[in-house]
Amino acid sequence: MLLTLKFNRFVDLPPHSQGEEGAVRGGFDHGDVHKSSGRIFVAHTAAGSIEVLDGNLTAHIKTIFNCPEASGVLCAQEQNLVFAAARGSGKVLVIDPISCAMIKEIEVGPKPNGLAWDSHRKQLLVADVKDFQARLIDPVDGKTLSTAKLLGRPRWCMYDRSRDQFLVNIRESASVVMLKAHSPTSQIAKLPVSIPGPHGLDIDEEASLAFVACDGGAIAELDLKDSPRETRLVSIAGEPDVIWYNSLRHHLYCAIARPGVVDVIDTKTMTLIHEVHTEEGAHTLTFDNTHQTLYIFLPESCRAAIYQEQVPH
Repeated sequence: MLLTLKFNRFVDLPPHSQGEEGAVRGGFDHGDVHKSSGRIFVAHTAAGSIEVLDGNLTAHIKTIFNCPEASGVLCAQEQNLVFAAARGSGKVLVIDPISCAMIKEIEVGPKPNGLAWDSHRKQLLVADVKDFQARLIDPVDGKTLSTAKLLGRPRWCMYDRSRDQFLVNIRESASVVMLKAHSPTSQIAKLPVSIPGPHGLDIDEEASLAFVACDGGAIAELDLKDSPRETRLVSIAGEPDVIWYNSLRHHLYCAIARPGVVDVIDTKTMTLIHEVHTEEGAHTLTFDNTHQTLYIFLPESCRAAIYQEQVPH
């Protein structure tokens, strides 16, 4: 098996209660990289906070509090904003990535989770796991611009820039909903997925492909072009959560909490090429495409494991 990732180091993160199994299981959730500063922002679900790492220093530098049941985190790169979903308060926090100050809190529904940023219109889509609504938010004034009812529990969502649409994973019935970005109440299509429980989601915009990591132990490839459809499948080690696509290497990283691995998929061949053993319960990661660095978040030891993509010979 090809070894694509080389371990670099661990970075300690602030601890959460180890006494409750749920705290360890929840641990951390989605993270994202603010490219211009090299900072990594990750939801610390068990602590109700956002942790900030400096990728250049490879060190933890800040904890942003008051984000109960922290889940989704998303960086709007050109606007220099970080959004964090607080499921416990029904809000999205808007954070300055340089000062790490909270700019505002926006009320968005009972349990916001998935986030997607329309970089063209500068609008945020928020998918709610309690009322199954997708809300389009103006982050400047905090107003809800439109609301779309989703026929099932949403997981993660993405903005597909090349086709100007939002994609939203639906757990049951297994599918990906496509929404018009300019009017998310207008559903373009509902693409069925053959594997139960769509969860993690990412896009290869150059090839117009979406990758959907499913609870049933497989990743489905969806062709988003003129006749959207599922095209290929690859089996993985277990029930996945977060995935990230490396557009430079055409690799897809998939975090699997049990048995505690990251599966690396070659998206050209849709084959497993590397499996990295992490830690039981480690279900989330984020990737710095500029520096080809993968950050895997470990809930039991409260650390980030940092890996470097190898330059092909």
